[in-house]
Amino acid sequence: MTTSPSAVSGIGATQGAMAGHAKPASQKRRRNRIVWWIVLVAGIGYFVLPLIATFQVSLGMTVPFKAYTNTFNDPKFWWSLIYSAFCAVLTILAASLLIVPTAYWVRLKVPRMRPAIEFITLLPFVVPPVVLVFGLVRLYGGGPPLQLPLTSTDIGGTFLLVAAYVVLSLPYMYRSVDTGLRAIDIQSLTEAAQSLGAGWPTIIVRVILPNVRLAVLGGAFLTFAIVMGEYTIANFLFRPAFGPYLSLLGRTKTFEPAAVSLISFGLTWLAMGMIALIGRKSRGRVTVVGVK
Repeated sequence: MTTSPSAVSGIGATQGAMAGHAKPASQKRRRNRIVWWIVLVAGIGYFVLPLIATFQVSLGMTVPFKAYTNTFNDPKFWWSLIYSAFCAVLTILAASLLIVPTAYWVRLKVPRMRPAIEFITLLPFVVPPVVLVFGLVRLYGGGPPLQLPLTSTDIGGTFLLVAAYVVLSLPYMYRSVDTGLRAIDIQSLTEAAQSLGAGWPTIIVRVILPNVRLAVLGGAFLTFAIVMGEYTIANFLFRPAFGPYLSLLGRTKTFEPAAVSLISFGLTWLAMGMIALIGRKSRGRVTVVGVK
């Protein structure tokens, strides 16, 4: 079988056109790859360079790493760090118990209420923390109208602090959980669990929560970071949190604040890494558990 010269020329022209199109496409991909590498390096430099500068400041004492040894030997550092971590854990648990059932019920039964719920969860962005804490002190300081002196006791002050932190975490926790619920078929999961005899508490705890665990952990990351660095509310409630301790240290010391900042940064990322490790087993798993 022979091929005519016109056919050969047509095939050659087609191949040349395809090669001409492939070459600009490969060049475009190469340029995009270079741009993304530039953006990545710039982003890493934006976060890493301040840490390097802070580390250099922390080494400014005559004895190397003396600021770190002074920090580790300070009992107030450990107490404030443990106290803030404890408040962060309580905040995450309280916010999860509040947000997960609410977001689930709104998406399942009353979807028309979603705009109102989203507006309520956005209020912490509108109301400054200083206004929130002054309202808490005025309302729960022992005067009228409630006559509840919560601010005069350690337990009451910690309760108010955690409650305020739950309010601050609402925008992050609700949107994270709502996104997780959107990714699963809650209607089918609910009907399957009910067909197996599960009640509403069992459905939420053993069906919905395992399937949105990664979403809850995503909100927990941001909540933990916010609580560890929060200053205004803890300061006005006179709580021994890490934020007020770091501020006081910055007014009385020179090199220790830089060391404390790096230590808290590392411990915070370590804690969030442990949270991520705990939730890794639930990735990609859909669970329906009935009641015998």
